[in-house]
This record gives sequence, C-alpha cells and structure tokens, in this order.
Amino acid sequence: MSEDSPDKSAPITRPGTEPATRSAPQEIAAFLDKAAALPAEGVRRGRLVFALDATLSRQPTWDRAQHLQAEMFEEAARIGTLNVQLVYFRGFGECRASRFVADTRSLARLMAGIDCRGGRTQIERVLRHALATTREERVDALVYVGDAMEERADDLCAAAGELAIHGTRLFLFQEGEDPAVSRTFAEMARLSGGAHVRFDAGAAARMAELLRAVGAYAAGGLDALERLGTTNAEARALLSQLK
Repeated sequence: MSEDSPDKSAPITRPGTEPATRSAPQEIAAFLDKAAALPAEGVRRGRLVFALDATLSRQPTWDRAQHLQAEMFEEAARIGTLNVQLVYFRGFGECRASRFVADTRSLARLMAGIDCRGGRTQIERVLRHALATTREERVDALVYVGDAMEERADDLCAAAGELAIHGTRLFLFQEGEDPAVSRTFAEMARLSGGAHVRFDAGAAARMAELLRAVGAYAAGGLDALERLGTTNAEARALLSQLK
C-alpha cells in the first residue's frame, strides 16, 4: 500500500527566551505540573487502523460517514495516547494507507479530500495490510466501515482469525441490510474478539458513540472503555461484547 498523509511540523522554541518573571519555586511548580500531564516514559501508545470502503455504492451516505469518522478522530485526540492510520480503497485496485499519526486532525483533512469511485471491495487486502503491520508492531484495533462484500467469506474470516492471534480486534460497522454481509461481518468480529454493528441514517448518534468507544479501547484497553462506560451507553454495550 502506498502512503498518503500530510506532512506535519512541530513548533520550534529557542532556549533562553522564557520570561524571567517567575521565582524559582514557581518555575519548579510549573515544571512539575507539565511533567504530570505527560505520559510516562516508555508507555506504549495504542494503534488503530481506520479502514473505509470508498466505492461508489457508499456515495449517498459518504458525507454523514465523514462527519462521524471525524468525531472518532476528535475522541482519539482527546484521549491523547493513540496513533491512527487511515486506509481506504476505491476504483480499480486503488488502496491507500496513511502513516500512523497522533495528530488525527491531519487524517480528518485527508479524509475530506476523498471521493467515492466505482470499483470492487478490497476488504481482504485491508486485512492483510493490517496483519503485516501488526506483525511489526501490534495494532490494537481495526475499524472498518462499509456496506458490501465481494470476497469469499471464508477468506475474510481466516484473515480475521490471524489478526486475533496477534491481538488485533475487528470492529465492523455495516451500512445497509445485506444479510450475507451481516453474517460474514458478525463471524469476523466473533473470531477476532471484536464487534459487528449495523447502522443506518437513523443511527448516526449511536455510530458516533460507538466510534468514540472504540477509540477509547484502542488507546487505553478495557480499563479505558470501562471508564467511558460510566457516561456512554454504547461503550457499556461494546464492553459486554468484548469480555
């Protein structure tokens, strides 16, 4: 897969330019406050692959899906310990993957520039990409949003099982009511220890809450999902599937 992600640059601060108005105790207190807000050294950041079907059948719901997916990126940024990779496929064999980034706003901007194009689904290709990625460094969760499936169900389930061996759970969000897609997605979720959710135009709010819950799980595991579950009913429902 090729990489397609905006470059990022960090602001540069020159030493010796800080205001000299604070006393030594104030400076020490400010330093300790900042240090307490930083993740402990050596703490692993969660990794999530966010995959999209951008084929033409999704065009009617694409704008709504973009909004919901952007909300998940915002939740990931709020959690602060999650790296996200955006993957999408469309057209004739086109399948692209961004780098893993902590600045999920850059992914939202990248996603805003994607339009739907006719073509066949490439779900197995996405799963194989995730498998190769997690063999190098574990991917905690793979979120997939789509409405169709043109690969063999057994091939997709086999790939889901391989991902489970490496500790990657699948969260499959299905648009529409295709029964073959539902059966396969549900089995893929079961094999990986993840979840399968169907949604439609009337379930947009539920989708947003579920995406926030997945972001919390990928960033902080079951503990983070349990904490979110105190205020998020969808997080509690998702937790019941994962345990």
